[in-house]
Amino acid sequence: MCGIVGLINKSGLPGDYNILKNMADTIHHRGPDEDGVMIDGPVSFFHKRLSIIDIACGQQPMSFKGCTIVYNGEIYNYIELKEDLKKKGHVFETSSDTEVILHMYVEYGNNSVNFLNGMFAFIIYDRNENQIFIARDHFGIKPLYWYQNENIIAFASEIKALLAHPSIDAESEPDNLYEYLTFQFIIGSGTMFKNIYKILPGSYMSIDLKNWDIKEEKYWEPNFNIDQYHTEEYFIVELDKILKKTIYQQLRSDVPIGTYLSGGIDSSFVTVMASKFLDTQIKSFSGAFKEGPEFNELQYAHLAAKKANAELFEVFPTEQEFIDLLPKLIYHLDEPVAGPGLFPQYIVSRLASKHVKVILGGQGGDEIFGGYTRYLVAYLEQALKGSIYETNEEDEHIVSLESMLPNLPSLKQYVPMMKSFLKEGAFDDMDRRYFHLVDRMGSIAQFFEPDFLNDCRHEAIFRKFSDNFNNPDTKSYFNKMTHFDMLGSLPGLLQVEDRVSMSVSIESRVPLLDRRIVDLISRMPAGMKFKGGEMKYLLKKTIKDIMPPEIMNRKDKMGFPVPLHIWSKNKAKDFIMDTLLSKKAKERNMINTDYIEKLILEEQPFSRGLWGLLSLELWHNQFIDK
Repeated sequence: MCGIVGLINKSGLPGDYNILKNMADTIHHRGPDEDGVMIDGPVSFFHKRLSIIDIACGQQPMSFKGCTIVYNGEIYNYIELKEDLKKKGHVFETSSDTEVILHMYVEYGNNSVNFLNGMFAFIIYDRNENQIFIARDHFGIKPLYWYQNENIIAFASEIKALLAHPSIDAESEPDNLYEYLTFQFIIGSGTMFKNIYKILPGSYMSIDLKNWDIKEEKYWEPNFNIDQYHTEEYFIVELDKILKKTIYQQLRSDVPIGTYLSGGIDSSFVTVMASKFLDTQIKSFSGAFKEGPEFNELQYAHLAAKKANAELFEVFPTEQEFIDLLPKLIYHLDEPVAGPGLFPQYIVSRLASKHVKVILGGQGGDEIFGGYTRYLVAYLEQALKGSIYETNEEDEHIVSLESMLPNLPSLKQYVPMMKSFLKEGAFDDMDRRYFHLVDRMGSIAQFFEPDFLNDCRHEAIFRKFSDNFNNPDTKSYFNKMTHFDMLGSLPGLLQVEDRVSMSVSIESRVPLLDRRIVDLISRMPAGMKFKGGEMKYLLKKTIKDIMPPEIMNRKDKMGFPVPLHIWSKNKAKDFIMDTLLSKKAKERNMINTDYIEKLILEEQPFSRGLWGLLSLELWHNQFIDK
């Protein structure tokens, strides 16, 4: 796990070491163990290393047969790939996965990414073809950003490294600002910064250094070509095999390894299964708040830890830590994204960094297996619509009202969401209905000045959403929803996962986001995945025999809620007011500060909308105002 920087001078002038080093120093936290640099005429790389595999010999940049690589991530099947390459005559000098990627590229060229199973972002300078080759893993677990003008093309693991280049200015991108306020993430390749872009997940880019031709191509995305021939039992057996193999491979490490453990199904399963492959007692890390039982799931974490014979470390984030750390966390994120869960996630990661260097978690399980309560809300309305109009919008009936009844108690704490949805979004087309479930702009319109809202192209944002949601391969409502969440919202959650862990110099691995798992689950009939409206139905069926039944039968999973509605009436109140009602904030002519002040002074419950505004203003402070 590392931080990488790449610079190409279009003028042909040699790279500037000082500029390159200044950029890399901004992401020192990603790789505090070693530095590496290559300046080869107009092409220059800098590598900040966090040593995980082959600590003695895995230094970068690494070269082989005219190709040089800088790389961030882990290739979990590198041992198997290495054996295949040896049969083709390849000789290796290290035991690192970096060298395997380099040899794979020499052997297979651009097609090499199709063999890789892991999380990765890398840049290869191919002198033989006079090209730069850049690739990012299937889901975007590892980040990579880029920028170009008439003089340079620059790449980096984090945006702040690009902004350290003297010719790159931090300017906000207004259209993407509105998109952030709608979803609290940005769909596609754009960022909150003008002219700075993401390499998309499952994509590679090639740059012809002779004519500056840049091509970006998708090499993978979920395939919903449904397998109608195999039974539920077949899929359970296959999923069990892949889960075991995936976690076994992701435990490959030359440094201490542990797990996040929230007490939910995903992290509990990863912890229990990982413990079966380790010779030593696994270390697990969990957090909770002392503000009340609704913010504490440690009883379930204890059950999972007992089942795994894990050594459980606990931490209790505080209100003062929230006040002190939030500006720093927004800086580490590069751009505001997702919800307040990043704060306790950081506190747990900081604790873990004192004991391990690699940590496994359950991120991705909700998107892959269908774990969001909004899916149940959507299908309750879908079943009502079908019953009333005697219609079916899908190729087959996924669930009926009768079959959903045992799972409806899960909706207790989501009644406010249901009221809003049924009031405005019910019975429209599928894309309009799901957009209403994920759109946060409608509920916070009063937070903004009218002139600011007038520039919000909400219908254009919906069309961008709809293009993703209505993928031609997806026929069922369920697959359309999970497709959007995998390609739309998941990259934002992975951005938090990456930045929070790397800010304390640990490597976070997400075994449920293995391409083989997703390829299998995407082929399953939707009615089998979401049987009776039960969230994560197939995963539960597959792992039930090794898991504590109290965890498997829960209907009250909370995520990692932060008691902001309590804190906003205490010490955090001044922090929130000072941020949102500052002179700078008012000069932006964006926030309706009179309305916000009234909300805070009248001690209205802290909302997800206020969180979005707070994050956005802190981002402006850090990056735009400097």
